[in-house]
Amino acid sequence: MIETIPIHHNNHREREILEELRHQGGSCRIQRLAECLNVSEETIRRNVKSLAKAGVVRKVHGGVHLSESHIEQPFNRRLTVNKEAKWEIAEKMADIINPGDTLFLDIGSTTAHIANSLVKHRDLFIVTNSITVAQTLATKNNNRVFLAGGELRAHDAGAFGQEALDFVSQFNAQYAVLSVAAINAEVGFMVQDVREAVFSRAIAARSRVTIVAADDEKFGKTAPIILDSPGSFEILVTNQAPPQEIQDMLQRNDIDLVLSH
Repeated sequence: MIETIPIHHNNHREREILEELRHQGGSCRIQRLAECLNVSEETIRRNVKSLAKAGVVRKVHGGVHLSESHIEQPFNRRLTVNKEAKWEIAEKMADIINPGDTLFLDIGSTTAHIANSLVKHRDLFIVTNSITVAQTLATKNNNRVFLAGGELRAHDAGAFGQEALDFVSQFNAQYAVLSVAAINAEVGFMVQDVREAVFSRAIAARSRVTIVAADDEKFGKTAPIILDSPGSFEILVTNQAPPQEIQDMLQRNDIDLVLSH
């Protein structure tokens, strides 16, 4: 059943609070948030009240918790969620990508399945911040694989930070293949982490075609960070036809819908 959540908030302070909550493991005291963000406790309480009303966080005495739906699951667990749908999407991506193509692949679980679907392709030129993707495709079939450096994130071993951004700025590619946490009819594509959004925007800017690969579990949901304006994307590859309001959003923004079956 698709979850319906109030529309994503755009308040800069609220986004900072959510980022800090994720950094703190999903929960934090009000006083600690105020110290980390260098604002007053009253400012934190005011923004937490708004986030709680939207269902993004839960207030407790003296602190705040991320709602379960906004806590990103460990990478190995995400690999198994809706696995059949992700594999169908990966197989469709293998039809879109041709031997010899150049592409960026991000850190998502769907992207990891896509890497597995490309193991029989030859002469690929791949730039990624995912150790999983790099290990899957390096040393195979005359591929060239370039792995971004930087600090590795604990739960998925993805490389983020300025080093990773500087690295990918050297490349141009035919495709940027992105994963997302949510697809919403009003604002488009969303992710859970600011660093993911910054990296995704960077590789999209260096590619000719930007593809979002996402399964139907993402439809109608929301996440804290808008990836970019919907018009920045060319193709959505998914396993099921989205609800009509999302199809209308795709049509308004000239985004091609490609179904895996």
